[in-house]
Amino acid sequence: MIVASDDSRLIESTLAGNRDAFGELVLKYQDRLFGTLCHMLGSFHDARDVAQDAFLLAYQKLGSFRQESSFYAWLFRIAYHAAVSSRRKVRRGVHSLNGDGESDDHEPTDHRLDSDPTSPLSSAETTSQIQAALAQLPPEYKDALVLKELEGFRYEEIAELLNCPVGTVRSRIHRARQLLRERLARVVEREQK
Repeated sequence: MIVASDDSRLIESTLAGNRDAFGELVLKYQDRLFGTLCHMLGSFHDARDVAQDAFLLAYQKLGSFRQESSFYAWLFRIAYHAAVSSRRKVRRGVHSLNGDGESDDHEPTDHRLDSDPTSPLSSAETTSQIQAALAQLPPEYKDALVLKELEGFRYEEIAELLNCPVGTVRSRIHRARQLLRERLARVVEREQK
């Protein structure tokens, strides 16, 4: 994959000392990166922090970018590693006061505002249920599924990013879909009672 000419121009300009050029890259990719990180991390605040860290690291390491992949794929690789580090920090000691290990500040991962006041409540409930089921997946399954379904990465790109064989990626995505179906079926079953 070759870097888009606009990205290449902005990268070259940044490397020549133009910070505003990197600002354009940030503006171009921040929403996409942030949205994916929200799904992966399940927290608006964590996603924001990881995205900021990723952009800062990308700026600092821009001279090492070889332009063999897209800028976004390279940036996302940096963000993914920062997200994994963030998860490790959370697992090591952040527990709520109720002692069940769940964070009390969990927020919905879809932060788009629905401007249509007539949209049905059931749609919002369904989205919420899907997000909750996704949040319950083990990170290795959730990450692979998010990268495939939300980011549209190819299996080979996901394998490179997750540092595992393509077969493992396919297996994780299959298992993630299976777990989501099972969890959502239980929710539907409970609602029908």
